[in-house]
Amino acid sequence: MPERRRLHVRGTVQGVGFRPFVYREAVSRELTGWVRNDGTGVVVEVEGPAGALQALLDAVEHRPPPLALVESVEWRAVPPVGDRGFVIAPTDREGGTDVAVSADVAPCDACLAELADPTDRRYRYPFVNCTDCGPRYTIVTAVPYDRAATTMAGFGMCAACQTEYDDPTGRRFHAQPNACPACGPRLRWQRGAARLTAQAALDAAVSCIAGGGVVAVKGVGGYHLACDAAAEHAVAALRARKQRDDKPFAVMVGDVDAARQLCELDDVAVAALASPRRPVVLAPRRPDADVAPQVAPRLAELGVMLPSSPLHVLLLQALDRPLVMTSGNRRDEPVAHDDEDARQRLGPLVDGLLSHDRPIAVRADDSVARASGGRVQVLRRARGYVPQPLRLPVPAREPVLAVGAQLKSTVTLARGAAAVSSHHLGDLDHWSAHEAFRSAVEHLQRLSGVAPAVVAHDLHPGYRSTAWALDTGLPLVGVQHHHAHVASCLVEHGRTGPVVGVAFDGLGLGCDGTLWGGEVLVADLCRADRVAHLAPVPLPGGDAATREPWRMAVSWLRLALGDEAAVEWGATVDPRAEAVLALARSGRQPTTTSAGRLFDAVAALLGVRAAVTYEGQAAIELEALARYASGGPDHRFDVRGEVLDPSPVLAGLLADHRRGVPVPELARAFHGALARVTADVAAEVASARGLDAVVLTGGVFQNALLTDLVAGDLEQRGLQVLLHGQVPPNDGGISLGQAAVAAAQQH
Repeated sequence: MPERRRLHVRGTVQGVGFRPFVYREAVSRELTGWVRNDGTGVVVEVEGPAGALQALLDAVEHRPPPLALVESVEWRAVPPVGDRGFVIAPTDREGGTDVAVSADVAPCDACLAELADPTDRRYRYPFVNCTDCGPRYTIVTAVPYDRAATTMAGFGMCAACQTEYDDPTGRRFHAQPNACPACGPRLRWQRGAARLTAQAALDAAVSCIAGGGVVAVKGVGGYHLACDAAAEHAVAALRARKQRDDKPFAVMVGDVDAARQLCELDDVAVAALASPRRPVVLAPRRPDADVAPQVAPRLAELGVMLPSSPLHVLLLQALDRPLVMTSGNRRDEPVAHDDEDARQRLGPLVDGLLSHDRPIAVRADDSVARASGGRVQVLRRARGYVPQPLRLPVPAREPVLAVGAQLKSTVTLARGAAAVSSHHLGDLDHWSAHEAFRSAVEHLQRLSGVAPAVVAHDLHPGYRSTAWALDTGLPLVGVQHHHAHVASCLVEHGRTGPVVGVAFDGLGLGCDGTLWGGEVLVADLCRADRVAHLAPVPLPGGDAATREPWRMAVSWLRLALGDEAAVEWGATVDPRAEAVLALARSGRQPTTTSAGRLFDAVAALLGVRAAVTYEGQAAIELEALARYASGGPDHRFDVRGEVLDPSPVLAGLLADHRRGVPVPELARAFHGALARVTADVAAEVASARGLDAVVLTGGVFQNALLTDLVAGDLEQRGLQVLLHGQVPPNDGGISLGQAAVAAAQQH
């Protein structure tokens, strides 16, 4: 006697070949019925013997297509109707929308084979794709995910493409970006008055780069600026035009073997590099790497990536050399993704633009991950990761919009247990980034069909995100910055706490109205108690102290050795030292416990970096020096109650520096001293509170050396250490933490 079941599958199940997968599984078992998309996922009604039905259910739950992420499968018995055969039914557009859109995916092996096959009709076609690969999030304008709701809507399919699109047994069944040279997008080249299309456009771009030029290349989520990574004059020109003095550039190579010629890559790093997400992976640089020194000046690591689109594959094949492939923007602005905007903003920076006529609906910069110690940590979550949902340990009873912080802005929309964070938006100090912030909020709501009932925000009243939240008129939940950091890590590990949370970063407003940044908390998702912190010091000149680390060195030396020693050292660095010292002792400057500013002070004291040209530069260069140094002097923090005072360490480092101890050894000594006191205090708090887990979070824990030292020490003491992996430890994870706190507080 046949039975019939109705299945409702939720998750990332549209645009990933899920319906043809169900079709093939059903037909192979001689089941009848139908499968279709709706506004919440995929619905299946299937009829046949009980054993075959169970086998289909097992396949759906445990062996879905490679790009599918099945979050839940609900089923119930329904009366048999006696279908004849199994069909893929039209999409049900009734009701609301609650469906996850797939992230953008790099070309699959089958499409790459077609790209390289002279007998294939898609030979060297830069937009080849199928249900297993290609653009998704960046071309979607609405859900359900159908061609009419993408930026491919304006491209009518030729007869051959339409046949593929309609064939449920093929890998292009309902592949929404499906196209070919006869009917799909075309390349365009612009250089001055010259205009070329198709293969001629690609040839012109290749010739320009080979000749030492800089080219704007339209990728999946926006434009890149590209040049020959080994050509010193080309890299120097790119730096000058982009006004990017020192911040490292990413390098794109054709395959893993080429990446190994530039970086030391373990198996974990290779897996991240070659994954369909195609992030930039930071890894130790080989001494003989064939790239210009200006690509990543004074750093021990290099950011490498593999091609994220067929167009990039063709460029790398034609040039056969590493290419700088950096975000297509001016300094600190969002990446350009609109063609006219690219012509205006990027045109003056480049020698030509290689674009195409497939619009990008949503910008998404390259994701960035760091490979170290056998693990990968995402530092910027964007193309390839977004909009993959994350699961909240405590579901939201009402929809929550969390608007993040000021720097490394993201926003997160949470409904129930699903939280969807936006791509990296940039720093909201810039108006263009603020516009990207507003667009991201609107886009997430449009894709989800959800209007937030609550807005979660940072406590800092000067953040643009906070001001925007206050203007919504919706109920608000203020979340302390470092509590949000800890919460974001708890989400990643599916934990609710309580834990010891070590949150080290640049700056965040504390509950007492001062600027925190070197905090030890006891926290769960609902609340956080501050139990220890770095000693507070004046921040002389406010924001100027983040741009000029020598100011923090003067401020710290004043506390460690007194006014005379502080001004004596400061006068060797900057003639304004006495004025800065007067600011520090005036009592009118904000104070901070920031671990990031402590790193700045040490970098300045050791002569590594007195002023910075990008965020975190001093700390990054200090870590680069320390990473491969061994030994070094043994200096200790002074711990007084809940205050961790580095004064003895700073005094010792300055004395050691003056007597000629090598700077790498001193940099290593500082890392060791900070790691030791951090582990000591965290372990003591864990013991006193009966806790068994410690979270390490905040932008300072992007430092792999510090992370390894602290985590190793804590694990030797029998504590579980929770680290970030898929969620950035920096402010890019703040909005997720805010959403988790707001959701938990609804219960």
